[in-house]
Amino acid sequence: MASLGELTAGIAHEIQNPLNFVNNFSEVNGELISELVEEVEKGNTAEVKAIAKDIKENEEKINHHGKRADAIVKGMLQHSRSSSGVKESTDINALCDEYLRLSYHGLRAKDKSFNATIKTDFDNSIGNINIIPQDIGRVVLNLLTNAFYAVEEKKKSPHPLKGGNEPYEPTVTITTRKLGSPLGDGGKVEIKVTDNGGGIPQKVLDKIFQPFFTTKPTGQGTGLGLSLSYDIITKGHGGELKVETKKGEGTEFIISLPVNG
Repeated sequence: MASLGELTAGIAHEIQNPLNFVNNFSEVNGELISELVEEVEKGNTAEVKAIAKDIKENEEKINHHGKRADAIVKGMLQHSRSSSGVKESTDINALCDEYLRLSYHGLRAKDKSFNATIKTDFDNSIGNINIIPQDIGRVVLNLLTNAFYAVEEKKKSPHPLKGGNEPYEPTVTITTRKLGSPLGDGGKVEIKVTDNGGGIPQKVLDKIFQPFFTTKPTGQGTGLGLSLSYDIITKGHGGELKVETKKGEGTEFIISLPVNG
């Protein structure tokens, strides 16, 4: 699973954006208030009203971005709590998008040179599904972190070409879609995490969901991430976790979850 440090860095980045806005607009308002005092002393009513209007607009922006930071913190607290094992109605698209940003910014905070193209394609017809959000969030975060690791490793290889002579562009994609069911049971939701890294060798593929198996260097992986992810999906949610890979071209992890849990 992603380290606490990486996750914390991702959260910090997400909060920093709205806080920057709050700080900037607060500074501007401080300057405007000084101007307002000057114009009041001059008796320039029209200018006083104009400055007051600007201050009010900035206060609204401060309020908006403050609420945004508050929402991020509340969301993270919800997902960081120890799993209660209780399923709840969850917006799977929002959850996937949230952990995509956390994973990417967490890795960027750890290594400033890291960069990758991130793509999303969310099926808006899904709505909410019945899952344990903390657990599914951990699975998605783990798959994304592995995907970013794979594209970074390929980028570091001697000749990372996309095909022909095109330069390699590290890309990680996450998609969701709803799959219908003839049984009338609500069907399934499919989450795919795809990378264009180096792919997984067959000898590794056969062991990939086994506990403590890892291909990462010592100290970089526990080998528990995919094993725990597999158990969360299959045992905890009655779903499926599959992997498809092509050497030199990339890997795709496919999560399938019942809509009605």
